[in-house]
Amino acid sequence: MRTDNRKPRIMRIVKFKYKNKPAWGLFREERIYPLKEAPFKKIKPFKKSIPAAGVKFLAPAQASKVVLVGLNYKNHAKELKMRIPKFPVLFLKPPTALIGHKDSIIYPKGVRRLDYEAELALVIKREGYKISAKSAADYILGYTCLNDVTARCMQREDIQWTRAKSFNTFCPLGPWIETDIKPASLKIRSYLNARLCQDSSTSNFIFGVEYLVSFISGIMTLNPGDVISTGTPPAVGAMSVGDTIEVVIEGIGALRNKIIKD
Repeated sequence: MRTDNRKPRIMRIVKFKYKNKPAWGLFREERIYPLKEAPFKKIKPFKKSIPAAGVKFLAPAQASKVVLVGLNYKNHAKELKMRIPKFPVLFLKPPTALIGHKDSIIYPKGVRRLDYEAELALVIKREGYKISAKSAADYILGYTCLNDVTARCMQREDIQWTRAKSFNTFCPLGPWIETDIKPASLKIRSYLNARLCQDSSTSNFIFGVEYLVSFISGIMTLNPGDVISTGTPPAVGAMSVGDTIEVVIEGIGALRNKIIKD
């Protein structure tokens, strides 16, 4: 797994399967300290920990909705020869699309092209409606990696994107939530079978994180555990059965998933 050179921080929040049930914990030095409750109000870890090796990671969210931005990188707009949008272009993925780190992405029957899209995502900490940009940070639990898997052939066929974006397994998220990070200038990359594909920075954002939280919450109430994803940089591309795709973001880590047959 590729990661940045920063040392692991003490506030990496993971969701994992423990005794066949979902649980939350803190990831520290390859060990997980289970939390006494979900991390949206208070973060209270138990003193005892378990080895992270062999633990099944779940998508670190409790989403009533996953809100994504369709075009949010200046260099991606340039690549597509599109005008810079005046407002964020939004769409939704259902929570049933969420999977975790190392889970498999299913290549659906009938899909002729399946694409990866590396994205920085954030997880909402508390309920909010009509949040100001100045107070947006108070509503963010932290940041994680997201892969906006897309059936590109269906996206081109349909007027809207719901079908192309919403298949089960089309929203890998993880491996954890990094709480101590500034999102304005992070390197973001994708690797297909260890080959570098996307290579950009969140400094190319058209709309910053605070603006997105404010804009989206002006439309819909954001609930604890909801996910907002901030768009993908240039050079999205196709995946095939058997491929491994990694989304790597500076200061967070790497989200890795393999493509399997339906």
